[in-house]
Amino acid sequence: MFDTLSDRLAATFKNLRGKGRLSEADIDATAREIRIALLEADVALPVVRAFIANVKERARGVEVSQALNPAQQVVKIVNEELVSILGGETRRLRFAKTAPTVIMLAGLQGAGKTTLAGKLGVWLKGQGHSPLLVACDLQRPNAVNQLSVVADRAGVAVYAPEPGNGVGDPVQVAKDSIEYARTKQYDVVVVDTAGRLGIDQELMQQAADIRDAVSPDEILFVVDAMIGQDAVNTAEAFRDGVGFDGVVLSKLDGDARGGAALSIAHVTGKQIMFASNGEKLEDFDAFHPDRMASRILDMGDLLTLIEQAEKTFSQEEAAQMASKLASSKGGKDFTLDDFLAQMEQVRKMGSISKLLGMLPGMGQIKDQINNIDERDVDRTAAIIKSMTPKERAEPTIINGSRRARIAKGSGVDVSAVKNLVERFFEARKMMSKMAQGGGMPGMPGMPGMGGGPGRQKKQVKQAKGKRKSGNPMKRKAEEAAEAARREQAAQGGAFGLPAGQEDKNFELPDEFKKFMG
Repeated sequence: MFDTLSDRLAATFKNLRGKGRLSEADIDATAREIRIALLEADVALPVVRAFIANVKERARGVEVSQALNPAQQVVKIVNEELVSILGGETRRLRFAKTAPTVIMLAGLQGAGKTTLAGKLGVWLKGQGHSPLLVACDLQRPNAVNQLSVVADRAGVAVYAPEPGNGVGDPVQVAKDSIEYARTKQYDVVVVDTAGRLGIDQELMQQAADIRDAVSPDEILFVVDAMIGQDAVNTAEAFRDGVGFDGVVLSKLDGDARGGAALSIAHVTGKQIMFASNGEKLEDFDAFHPDRMASRILDMGDLLTLIEQAEKTFSQEEAAQMASKLASSKGGKDFTLDDFLAQMEQVRKMGSISKLLGMLPGMGQIKDQINNIDERDVDRTAAIIKSMTPKERAEPTIINGSRRARIAKGSGVDVSAVKNLVERFFEARKMMSKMAQGGGMPGMPGMPGMGGGPGRQKKQVKQAKGKRKSGNPMKRKAEEAAEAARREQAAQGGAFGLPAGQEDKNFELPDEFKKFMG
C-alpha cells in the first residue's frame, strides 16, 4: 500500500547523499518533495502541514548542522516524525479486571468487521484467551451466517441466538451475550455490530445503544484503509457520535494509496491498534508505528520477521538442525527430509514475497520480489516427496534412472530434479561451513564471524621465522647471540652454566650491548 510513498521518499533522500552540509535551499527542496509525496499518497492536508513544519524546523536545528552525515540525520528526523503521526508508541488492548473483557467493533458496512472479528478471535486465542464472537449485525443479509462460518474457521465460539436478515433485537443479543460468556467462562467477548453504507442517525443510535447495554472495555473503529480521505471523515463522525478507543485498519495489503492510515491517528487523536494485511485469518497483528515507519522508509521490519519466526520454529528443532550442520561429518547428517521440514516451516510464516519485503533495502528490487512464484516451493516439495526414504537420506545415490522416476512422479522435467539435488548439496555445504564458524564461503574472515581457514593458514606462514636486521654489524651480533643460545641449550643451561644455576647478575659484553642497541 505504501509502495508509491516509499519510492518517492527514497528518491528524495538519494539526492541528499554525498552532501557535507545542507543549505536552506536543500532543506526547502527536500521538504517540498516530501510534501508532494505525502499529498500523492492521499495524506490529509492538516497532517501534511504539521509534518513538514516539524521536519523543516528540526532540519534547520543543531542536530543536522553539526552532524557528520546530514543526509542520514534528515532520514532519522523523517522516520521519527512518521512514527509520531502514526501514533507514537504501540497501544495495547486493555483487559477488564474481572472477566469477561468486552470489545465492540464499529464501522461502515464493507469495512471488514465480520472477517476482522474472526481474525481478532484467532489473535486472542494465540495470546492464551478464550474469545466469544457475538453476532449483533442483524440487518445485513447472511451476516449472522457469515460470522458463524468465520468463527468455525478460526476455531472460536460464536453466540448467535437470532437468525438475522432483519429479525431480532441487536441490543438484547449484546446484553445476553455477557451473561452467556460468564456462564461458559469465556474471558473475552467480541461484539460484531451492524454497519451502513454511510453515516446516518439510525446507525449511530444503534451503536450507542449497544455501547450503553454492554459497557465495552474497548470500542474499536474498523476502517477500510483503501477508501482514502473519507476514512478520516467517517472516523471523526464515529468519534463524535459513539466514541471509540482505538482504530483497526483492514485491507492494508491493497494497492490503493495509504494516506488515510497515516492521517487517522493524527486527526482523531486515537491510535491505530491492529492492522489486517491479507485474506487469511492469521494475516492480522498489533500495529507498531515504529515498524510501519521503517517499512515506509525501506528500512525493513526485522522485529516482526523475528516474531513470526519464533511463532513458527521451535528452539528444540532449530538446535537439532544446527547440530546436524555443525557435525564433524560436514553437514552430511542434514538430509532432504530436514530440508523439506525447514521449507514447510518457512512457508507457515507466510508468502516468500512478504517475508523478503520485511528485509531492509528490499524496496529496490520490489518488482523481482512481486514476481516470485510461490508455487516453486510446492514443486520443490513435490520432487522431494517423490523420492524414496533412502534417496532423501543419501541424495548421492540418485542416478539417471532414479531422476527420471522422480521427475515422472512429481510432474516436472528431469533437469528440475537434477538442479534441486545440486542446489541442495551447495546449500548444505555453505550452511555447514557457516555453522562450524568458517564464515561465508569465498569471503575473507571477519571479526566475530569465524573467518576462513585458508586466511588463517596464510597468516601463520607469513609469521614463520624471525626477521633479520638490515645492519650487517647488528645482524652479526644477533647471529653470535643465537649461536651462544644454541650452545648453552645443548649444555643444559644459559650461557654454559648448568640448568637452573644461571648467574642472575650476568650482563652482555660491552661490544654486544653496542651492536644490540
